[in-house]
Amino acid sequence: MLQDTALSPQIAPSLDENAPADDISVSFEFFPPNTPEAAERLWTVIRRLETLGPRFVSVTYGAGGSTRERTHAIVTRILAETSLLPAAHLTCVGAPREEIDDIARAYWEGGVRHLVALRGDPPGGLSESYRPHPGGYAYAADLVAGLKRVADFEISVAAFPEVHPEAVSPEQDLDNLKRKLDAGACRAITQFFFDPERYLRFVDRARAAGIDAPIVPGIFPITNFARTVEFAKKCGTTVPAWLTALFEGVQEHADTRNLVAAVAAAELCRQLQAQGVDEFHFYTLNRAELTTAICHMLRTPVPITGFADRAAGA
Repeated sequence: MLQDTALSPQIAPSLDENAPADDISVSFEFFPPNTPEAAERLWTVIRRLETLGPRFVSVTYGAGGSTRERTHAIVTRILAETSLLPAAHLTCVGAPREEIDDIARAYWEGGVRHLVALRGDPPGGLSESYRPHPGGYAYAADLVAGLKRVADFEISVAAFPEVHPEAVSPEQDLDNLKRKLDAGACRAITQFFFDPERYLRFVDRARAAGIDAPIVPGIFPITNFARTVEFAKKCGTTVPAWLTALFEGVQEHADTRNLVAAVAAAELCRQLQAQGVDEFHFYTLNRAELTTAICHMLRTPVPITGFADRAAGA
């Protein structure tokens, strides 16, 4: 595993303050809420983020397929009542192939053309070992191939800059990503990360392995640092020391915390933008404020680089 380091000048060059920013493409992820009140809040968030003109928005699928009906309801409403293009998550977990094919067919007939195909987590979440469903699609590559037989969907899949926690090796993880793309997926969206160098190195390794599809960085604006650290450990994501230092003493002060979170995430995106990355996928956690602020900073040609270096004492 790579060691945490301050960002180098090679990874974080100074941005041209006159560089065009309008060509940045974004997409957003939502999760199905579990109460009527949360559902209404989500719809307010969707309406606000709609104004940012995302390429698409995706709606997640709970562990073991536990939110299937709510996922479908949100996707259907987005398609019917907004200008957004929704992408529905589908997983291998909890259903035989015929049932998953029927769900996909219903999406296609309802006008949904984009799916996010994932292996999925077992009902117990990341703490439980994955076992393919008897008669189901075993892994994401199998799911992608099956969905393409149902209809000519646009399909996104997952990628892991710091290697999937269950992968035997980085090479095996890349082989698995290539299988998913060869089966018919058109892009990969990464697990969240906080060090741009890890993403850039991952993309370099993917290109060397013959993967030429877009690899879109997944950006996770931090709303609760302690919970983010816990989740990062389960996902195998490194939390750099400079990021920990940034959030020390601000967690109980919402306004300050949100300012730090927005600038830290925007800085990560601008570091990537400086290296030619022009598409970003945001894990919104069904909140609009941070994502809106970050997108505003991304699309405004003002130099804000060097934040992470200064925080690290460089």
